[in-house]
Amino acid sequence: MAKKESRLEVIKMLITSRELSKQDELMAELEKAGYPTAQATLSRDLKLLKVVKAQNGRGRYVYMMPDNRAYRSVSDNHVTVMAMNRLGALGVRFSGNLAVVKTLPGHAAHVAYDIDKANLDVVVGTIAGDDTVLIVMEEGTERAALLDGLSQVLPLAR
Repeated sequence: MAKKESRLEVIKMLITSRELSKQDELMAELEKAGYPTAQATLSRDLKLLKVVKAQNGRGRYVYMMPDNRAYRSVSDNHVTVMAMNRLGALGVRFSGNLAVVKTLPGHAAHVAYDIDKANLDVVVGTIAGDDTVLIVMEEGTERAALLDGLSQVLPLAR
């Protein structure tokens, strides 16, 4: 997938998962996701996506996709999923042979999917909630070994 199409997917994800009301807010989020974008480019992207600014339930005007139901999920490609992980994964904590990854609300399934897809030898499996991923590690696995493996998937792990 070309950089532009991937950036457009990330813009969709940001608009549908956050309440952003200014282009500079959206530009900052895009930069965090690894897509630094000029204001003129972002304006063209928003026009291409037919993004609207509408009043939310609290009376604040925010960016919205023209038909939120038509856009339920981000395309399943590695670049976009990794961008979501950069935005969504917040931290890792351990308890015995369990690790818990905290995410932003709604991001846990994507993070767990990427962890499973990585086929890490030290991971028995994952379970995802809304904002939490439970990782079951192989018996006797050192925490550092899991963090090394997760660093391929989650930028926060190292």
